[in-house]
Amino acid sequence: MPRKATTKRTATRRKPARSEPRIPAWVWLFTGAILGAFIMFLVHLSKQTNTGIQPASATEKKSQHKQAQNPEQKPEKKPKFDFYELLKDQEVETPSSRPPPKKAAPTEYTEYMLQVASFKNNSDAERVRAELILLNLNAAIETATVSNGQTWHRIIVGPFTNRSKLSKARSTLISNRYEALVLKKVKPITAAP
Repeated sequence: MPRKATTKRTATRRKPARSEPRIPAWVWLFTGAILGAFIMFLVHLSKQTNTGIQPASATEKKSQHKQAQNPEQKPEKKPKFDFYELLKDQEVETPSSRPPPKKAAPTEYTEYMLQVASFKNNSDAERVRAELILLNLNAAIETATVSNGQTWHRIIVGPFTNRSKLSKARSTLISNRYEALVLKKVKPITAAP
């Protein structure tokens, strides 16, 4: 036999809304923090008055009490500042107003270069130099003979007298997958005729 569906609805009671406003939690937190800070200030202040400066009458009583105990000890003398009278009649010489000495002109300057690669074969060096020229870099080939008699062809970018131009060229090389070695040369300044 089929069951008969009975539906009973139970009435749920809703609680009436509070008529008084609630105080937010941050207000309680702020009030507690201020109250705690005030209490800590009072504790700090009470410690300071206990160990700090005593009133003048208590200090005078202590010094009188010490003098009564040790009659041989002389009372403490306060320092006397008499430099006002000492310096009144003295003259102070000031240095003469000579112009500062001129700095000597530099006799040498520093030049920076980047060594990009080194090859035994001159054709390989020429190929890399052409690639660097296409990157708008001032590339040149230096030929060097090593101590064992071998000849190497080095690709040099530069020279740079400015470190900012050097770092710009180096970042261009790195972005194009070239590792570069920084070379530094100090050269004398020659006077132009």
